[in-house]
Amino acid sequence: MRTESFRWGILGAGNIAVKFCDAVNGIADCTVAAVGSKSLSRAETFARENGIERWYGNYEELLKNEKPDAVYIAATSNDHYRLTMMALDYGIPVLCEKAMFQNSGQASVVFARSEKEKIFVMEAMWSRFLPAVRTAAKWLEQGRIGRVTAAEAAIGFLAPYEPSNRYFNPALGGGAALDLTVYTFELLTFFLGHGYLQADATVYPSETGVDETDHIVLEYPDFPAVMTTSLRAPLEEQLVLCGTEGRIVVPRPHMAEEAILFDPSGKCVEAYRDTETVNGFQYEIREAMGCIREGRTESRVVPHRDTMACAELFDRIGEVMEKKKSGGCYDRKGNSETEGN
Repeated sequence: MRTESFRWGILGAGNIAVKFCDAVNGIADCTVAAVGSKSLSRAETFARENGIERWYGNYEELLKNEKPDAVYIAATSNDHYRLTMMALDYGIPVLCEKAMFQNSGQASVVFARSEKEKIFVMEAMWSRFLPAVRTAAKWLEQGRIGRVTAAEAAIGFLAPYEPSNRYFNPALGGGAALDLTVYTFELLTFFLGHGYLQADATVYPSETGVDETDHIVLEYPDFPAVMTTSLRAPLEEQLVLCGTEGRIVVPRPHMAEEAILFDPSGKCVEAYRDTETVNGFQYEIREAMGCIREGRTESRVVPHRDTMACAELFDRIGEVMEKKKSGGCYDRKGNSETEGN
């Protein structure tokens, strides 16, 4: 029986890192050895409040001094690439919060290095591990709704508007794409794969220049998959898979607790509710630990390819945003039209 404790380091002392600590505390064979922040006082406060013995006011000092078995990167998304590369400099495996990258260039560099140096790297797409999501995937695989004919996913809420906060500040990686579209895309492709022919994007910018609302259509050969995400609209948050023999609905898919199966007439024929999960982060933590102990460079559930595909979608959204900023009018595929049409 394994007796050594898996030692995690945390880079970033924000609210999401608290949830990570709580999840680790519920796993028998691992511990958070140290936390790092740009602020020593903030790191100390976080450590004392979460029962962590050591803290650092410098990320690199933690990596150099602690040499943890892996690090969890909980900083804002603008710093994910830099901190991932820093961890790789010290040969330390990485579990990084979503969105892991801001563009495909960053993803290409990290994943090439991960494979070359045989160091595990994974985006913390915790939603893919949730029992309700896995149940819906099982129903789809079993053919319970027949052939897929359409799919949609929506996540949106009224984010507190403040130009300097993480939602709307470009310098902090703000915008709907990095905060919400990452979920809808990586959940839909978890169910449907990457066989779409193209991704069409309509993007609505905020006053600060980030995307506040995204509308994406993935054009699969036989059906569309539509995503809507927004920081300015309280959408009905759900993921729906429609087929020739019924549909699957997953309410609040990024933090799913339910999955519901309907027949063609709209009658509920099966409903799953997760009554066991207390902190959904434990699944991705166990996955990362298992892969690292096996010597793997990527997860089976969140492979590099999937994170790369999402980063490529961010490229597309960025292209559309740049065209909008240039002052023209654009159709839903981002193609330029004559002003005034």
